[in-house]
Amino acid sequence: MALAPSFYDRPVVEVAQDLVGCVLEHDGRAGVIVETEAYHHSEPASHAYVGLTARTSVLFNDPGKAYIYRSYGIHALLNAVCEHREVGAAVLIRALEPTEGIARMHALRGVAKEVELCNGPGKLTQALGIDLDLNNTNLFEGPILIHPREDGWKDPKLIAGPRIGITKAVELPWRFSAAGNGYVSRPIPKTFSAPPRRA
Repeated sequence: MALAPSFYDRPVVEVAQDLVGCVLEHDGRAGVIVETEAYHHSEPASHAYVGLTARTSVLFNDPGKAYIYRSYGIHALLNAVCEHREVGAAVLIRALEPTEGIARMHALRGVAKEVELCNGPGKLTQALGIDLDLNNTNLFEGPILIHPREDGWKDPKLIAGPRIGITKAVELPWRFSAAGNGYVSRPIPKTFSAPPRRA
């Protein structure tokens, strides 16, 4: 059973932490979410910072929507929309530990090492076959689904640090990863620790 819309109807920093350990699934392929980043309309790194536009309208939609956009004209990046419609907040899914459909992931990604299949937001969407046509779909109805944490991931230890690939609001430690996990996109410096759970 997928996570309910109410799971996402909370402060985005909380949801970003609670998504680590959950399972992302699409078209017979799946993986445990091991890294996320929170984005909120109040800070300039967020697409929602500019307000309501044709591009950002999904961010101001109901919680539990998939916000998928093209990065640098190449990669499709998957985000989970959070909080109330008027807020404009989402969690970027940054990395997965693959669990199902790994052979198909290898074929799509063209890499030999399993650790390189989903260790980045553009890599995981390619591995799972997620593209822009799935923008604005429901993460609790599919075709992209996010399931609750399974045994072994009920209470993962998290590390917090700065977000990657941005030039604004770089001081916010809103990137979260499973401590010691080898499938993250980039290790978080040990000098950072978990921030308050609210944005």
